[in-house]
Amino acid sequence: MAHGTAPTGAALRVRALESLLEEKGLVEPKALDAIVDTYETRVGPRNGARVVAKAWTDPAFRRRLLKNATAAVAELGISGPEGEHLVAVENTPSVHNLIVCTLCSCYPWPVLGLPPVWYKSFAYRSRAVRDPRGLLREFGLELPDHVEVRVWDASAEQRYMVIPERPAGTEKMTEEGLAELVTRDSMVGVAKIQPPARRASR
Repeated sequence: MAHGTAPTGAALRVRALESLLEEKGLVEPKALDAIVDTYETRVGPRNGARVVAKAWTDPAFRRRLLKNATAAVAELGISGPEGEHLVAVENTPSVHNLIVCTLCSCYPWPVLGLPPVWYKSFAYRSRAVRDPRGLLREFGLELPDHVEVRVWDASAEQRYMVIPERPAGTEKMTEEGLAELVTRDSMVGVAKIQPPARRASR
């Protein structure tokens, strides 16, 4: 699925400013790319992965997380702007959760990093509500008919993260090893976590 859309408004202004700064030699493009990559795919999602792995291995923490996610993640030293009023929703064999922000791009930065471009696109925001199963298929996730899809609409007052199902074959893995399996997309709900054997065979 082509999740991106033609940039408009603020995105165009950001690109114009970035180009101008590059032309004047004030910024290094690779340095900017590294910063964005750090917050989009490393720092934030790695925090969320720690939270998920802890929930998988510590039933008491999992209960606290589902009751008050903001307080629970703070136990791990995770907090900050865009992370207030965090709610954790749990995937099960019969329920699959999907996160969207239909108005803009509200997203829990402390646990998931920067929102990906597709999350902010109009196509994603509209289809997540109108046709969630079709949207998930385009991400490569086909859910059985008996699985209920629940769509959670984030806002400035409340943001969500998905606690994905723990994959089979991970019973003997450490918490650190489990965290390595968790992906940003699985915590948004557009993907499932692959068992270690399947990941290794790719």
